[in-house]
Amino acid sequence: MKDQPIIMDRTLDASPERIWKAITDREQMKQWYFDIAEFKPEVGFEFQFTGGTDDKKYLHICKITGVVVGKRLSYSWRYDGLQGISHVTFELVKEGSQTRVTLTHTGIESFPPDDPNMARGSFVAGWTHIIGTSLKGYVEGKPLLL
Repeated sequence: MKDQPIIMDRTLDASPERIWKAITDREQMKQWYFDIAEFKPEVGFEFQFTGGTDDKKYLHICKITGVVVGKRLSYSWRYDGLQGISHVTFELVKEGSQTRVTLTHTGIESFPPDDPNMARGSFVAGWTHIIGTSLKGYVEGKPLLL
């Protein structure tokens, strides 16, 4: 199957600097994203976190593949014990007093097709909530509904 990237494009009422800190500081990340034990926005840095549904948890194994401070963060994304690897990129573009955040996730078709949690719709729903609700609420100072 041809790679069909998931692209989430949202304009948030926060500066690129505020959003950059939210996506690269582990203490801030655990407020809206996942509880990551260690994180450094440096190419080659590997990090892990657990996420999934109430029925099934997955160990995510990621490695930073690109950093342009304040503008772009990219990392590989795979699961312990499962086939496949994908890539996630956050891009930040200042638009007046706001910031356009574009999240691109490619390679999800490389994951096991028989696992419903690996279906495109599952990733779309997850990223829609993470970018459009969790990150937005966090950087705009609104309470999070987790």
